Amino acid sequence: MKIGVKKIATLTGHDESIYTLDKGTDEHLIFSGGGDKIIAQWSLKNFQDKKFVASFPSVLYSICYIPEKELLLGGTSNGNVHILDLKKNKIIKILKNHTSLVFNIKYSIQTNCIYSVGGDGNFVIYTLDTFALLKVKKLCNEKVRDIDFNYKTSEIAVASGDCNIRIFDLKTLQEKKIFIAHKISSNVVRYSPNGKFLLTGGRDANLNIWQVENYELIKSISAHDWAIYDIAYSPNSNLFATASRDKTIKIWDSKTFQLLEVINKEKFDGHLYSVNKLIWSYYNNYLISAGDDRAIIIWEININKIS
Repeated sequence: MKIGVKKIATLTGHDESIYTLDKGTDEHLIFSGGGDKIIAQWSLKNFQDKKFVASFPSVLYSICYIPEKELLLGGTSNGNVHILDLKKNKIIKILKNHTSLVFNIKYSIQTNCIYSVGGDGNFVIYTLDTFALLKVKKLCNEKVRDIDFNYKTSEIAVASGDCNIRIFDLKTLQEKKIFIAHKISSNVVRYSPNGKFLLTGGRDANLNIWQVENYELIKSISAHDWAIYDIAYSPNSNLFATASRDKTIKIWDSKTFQLLEVINKEKFDGHLYSVNKLIWSYYNNYLISAGDDRAIIIWEININKIS
């Protein structure tokens, strides 16, 4: 498989590092947040001006948009999760169950729950309807960084700084498995869309691929020169991308796990510093990246199959 990479646009306007992205209120929109304590919404159609959404008292490390409820959640450096009602354009609730920065927020309509993880080592679950606290699980004394769902197996994977990945039952939250995934902090977990593989990225710069059936390691790749911060699959599942503190984005074949392209500053006018977050949008199949250089970059990735 051969791919083509084209830089479509650079969106600028944030005054500090960008740590988080999420889908926007329409297919062609995305949210962003970071060190300047604001959430902005951007258009992938015209790439012009950002739309200011909300400001917060602390740095934003995570965003979670819930279209079914028209809610936007922002996780901040002081451990709070702010719930913004987009219809009323106001904060309707602040969840205060973390004592350190909130690295990731996810929700599930299937379980009717909101999930957050933070620098305090806690995994916190709330009801989606009332935001009532259901459970606080202290997983470790290190940072807990990422969450992902596998609806095929009804599981949740959680990545943490103690090098472990923990697998929980989606419905009961019972811990089913715990295993060391990386030599240094496990930073990101991403299930393949078909539910058969779990991809993990660590501070050790390794990309590890696990067979979901028994979480056996089937491949370990020295993927980057520094920590891996995010993994995103393409809409058609043929490709996935990894983002790293080494300033690069790498594109991989999701069937063979072969490296197809390195997106860097030298070849593609990529990011100047750490790449912190990725979204692979259904809109025009754009790959969107954001990082410490305060830039959001829109990439067009084309597949050209060789016969």
